[in-house]
Amino acid sequence: MNSPAALDTLGLPPLVQIGFVVRDLEQSMRQYARLYGPWQRFDGSVPGATYRGRAADVQLDIAIGHSGALEIELIQWRSGDSPHREFIERGREGMHHVQYRVEDADGWIARLAPLGYRPIWYKRWCADTTFAYLERRDDPLIVELLQMPPGGPGTRLPG
Repeated sequence: MNSPAALDTLGLPPLVQIGFVVRDLEQSMRQYARLYGPWQRFDGSVPGATYRGRAADVQLDIAIGHSGALEIELIQWRSGDSPHREFIERGREGMHHVQYRVEDADGWIARLAPLGYRPIWYKRWCADTTFAYLERRDDPLIVELLQMPPGGPGTRLPG
């Protein structure tokens, strides 16, 4: 039986973000300021996302820094249901997901399904902005697909 194609053979764009779930956003921002700061901090709360098949709200505090062009995202879960809550409740903290910015999130969800990736958290904010967190069995790392026009949160604009 042939094994499924690896992610790097699918034509995904380069990674643009590594996301870390942290227990204390302020402390983490201070700890990593010299590596990834300055930070852009914002309310990352998400109302009405589909989480494991049901509607769920979550309150998140987020800070975005950079290592070159790579975004470093720090996420503190506050309340509600999301993959971040699961991560914290399992006693974990640290690297949580990698993000690819794509032009068609739904199309990529379909392309990754044969590799065992299933969406667990999904939100279509508007016609041109969608995110999805995908997981697969026995793989601790989540893949995030983000469809968003240039200039969204964390984006470095030219000039």
